[in-house]
Amino acid sequence: MPKSNKISAGLLMYRRKSNAFEFLLVHLGGPFWTKKDAGAWFLPKGEVNPGEDERSAAIREFTEETGFAPSEKLIPLGTVKHKSGKIVHAWAFEGDCDPATIRSNTFEMEWPPRSGKNQTFPEIDRAAFFTLETAREKMHPSEFPLLTRFLELLAA
Repeated sequence: MPKSNKISAGLLMYRRKSNAFEFLLVHLGGPFWTKKDAGAWFLPKGEVNPGEDERSAAIREFTEETGFAPSEKLIPLGTVKHKSGKIVHAWAFEGDCDPATIRSNTFEMEWPPRSGKNQTFPEIDRAAFFTLETAREKMHPSEFPLLTRFLELLAA
């Protein structure tokens, strides 16, 4: 399996509810993710463009994928690495939103395969707030450590 050299950056929105934290996660759009749930939720993130710093990319990607503007106070969470080799830089911020109102950017791909027809899909088809316990089940395993790292930083 070829390893990726991609660098991504994203933001973790959190809110406090009943003495617990909830985290905003997004589900990828497009035909490959439609029927997947467990392990198919991520931080809103995307590729860092050439010459762009990771923090700026994280803010841009969060806004493009959700339609929401993040707060200016960002807590650095460091990085995680996907099995593909992709490195994800992440920051957290406190905020709140109605996940049902996300407005994601779109992408185009040939679908069905070899049909010659291009279709447009949202990059993110839904978003939701999850407790830590539920996020452990829903989240892609390589990104879950960012949530526990966030909680460790707050406890320190």
